[in-house]
Amino acid sequence: KRMVGPDGGPGAVLHHVTMAYDIDADKMLEVLRIGKEKMSDKGTRSAKKRVDPLRRQTGLPRQTVIERMIESFRKRHGLSAGSVTDDELARAEELVRTKFGTPEWTARVP
Repeated sequence: KRMVGPDGGPGAVLHHVTMAYDIDADKMLEVLRIGKEKMSDKGTRSAKKRVDPLRRQTGLPRQTVIERMIESFRKRHGLSAGSVTDDELARAEELVRTKFGTPEWTARVP
C-alpha cells in the first residue's frame, strides 16, 4: 500500500492529520480560537490538550517520533518506500500557483 492522495486508487491509504512536535500550545490556542462546539465531538474536554505538542507528550527526540510513526504505519498498513513522481510534483506546484499560494486562500478566515 502507498500513502497517496484521494485519487490513489484501490489499496491506497490517505492519512491526514496535523501533528506538532514542538509548539507554544498557549499561543496556538489564541490563534485557533477553538470553541466548545468544535470540541464537542473530539473526545477531549481540553482545547489545550488537543494542541499539546508531541515533544511534551512523549519526551522523545523528533527523529525518534518520526521513525516510530513510519514503523507503525509499515506494520499496520504494509507501508513501502516510494517517491513523488514528476507528474505529481508538477501538479502540486500548479496547485500552489493557482490555489494554495494565493492571497485568497492563505488569508481566508473560515
